[in-house]
Amino acid sequence: MLAHAQELVYTLKELMPTQYQKDNLEVMLGLFLEAQGHPLPEHSQTKSPSALSRFLNINPWSTRDMIRTVRNHILQTVLKNLSQCGTGRRPFLQVIIDLTTLEKRGKFQDFKDLIRVYNSKRGLHLVVVYLVVGKWRIPWSFRVWKGKGTPSPAQLGLKLVKRLPKCLTQKFQVMILADTAFGSVEFLHGVRKLKYHAVTGIPINRKLVDGRILRHLHKQGQQVRLVGLKFPVTVSWYYLKRDNGKLEKRFVLSTRPIKASTLKWWGKRRWQIEGWFKTAKHRFGLHRFGQGTLLGMYRWLILSLTTYLIAHWTYLEIQFPSPPDWGQAAQTALESIFPRIVVSLLLLEIERLIPFTLSCGFDINISRCKI
Repeated sequence: MLAHAQELVYTLKELMPTQYQKDNLEVMLGLFLEAQGHPLPEHSQTKSPSALSRFLNINPWSTRDMIRTVRNHILQTVLKNLSQCGTGRRPFLQVIIDLTTLEKRGKFQDFKDLIRVYNSKRGLHLVVVYLVVGKWRIPWSFRVWKGKGTPSPAQLGLKLVKRLPKCLTQKFQVMILADTAFGSVEFLHGVRKLKYHAVTGIPINRKLVDGRILRHLHKQGQQVRLVGLKFPVTVSWYYLKRDNGKLEKRFVLSTRPIKASTLKWWGKRRWQIEGWFKTAKHRFGLHRFGQGTLLGMYRWLILSLTTYLIAHWTYLEIQFPSPPDWGQAAQTALESIFPRIVVSLLLLEIERLIPFTLSCGFDINISRCKI
């Protein structure tokens, strides 16, 4: 898998029109792979902040080509590796959909219409599709929710599901997993029309056609008819422990008949994306963009997601203990794929140490240093 990550980086560099931009891309990926959660241009030791800012906001390289290249590489890698697993039952393609907020303060003139307040959080609200198949974890696509009067998160999520590549949806059994915000009638009908199955959260006060509401149910795993839906669904519930230690009752539904225990298991699988959100933000700086243009912001998000994939593939290669140590995986990727950056940082560190070593009476000749 490390070889696949190296091949991806080399392919992305070839998309850059000049050597100067290739170097800038390498430096930016190196900053993200430090996995400290703040890969800001001013933290670079080898390129000026203004050069990296121009790379993100102004320089003419194709962001669309980068997205296509990363996706094609993902599909080739996943399908090739899973095809070597032999025959047997087709694994599930878990399509997890959720909304996350990249909280921001201040004014962003070029994309101020995208900064909204949702659930008391101000920032950029992303509807994300996160794929889980076998051992692979793939942030596949996202859309920005633009506020009231625009397509809802559920409508955006349905559009993203419709655009999943057929080479994946035809190869695997598709299971859509989503939060309560995506349990709308329109979303469930859309998933049903696509001939997929879905497990979503559902509000505790959702009405049944017989006049009852969900919290009046006492038997798990029974099929019920909800107001507005043209087909019956299976309903169950589980208790989720919150940060304050209290248990919260969560209802989940399935668009196909399954056992209560199976439904609860699938309902809890949706929470995988929450762990990924924390990793993407606090390790790979997804929410730390400070660019003044829409293009710069968009490129920042793409580079952050790409860097996560590089670290994830490195983790699969090295077989670190579970749960993953993303700092260690990212550091291994940095040392293996970007040795020039590591050497440059080491030389800078040596230069900073020279005044101290000379004051202590040591004589150092950098030209004789072997790295």
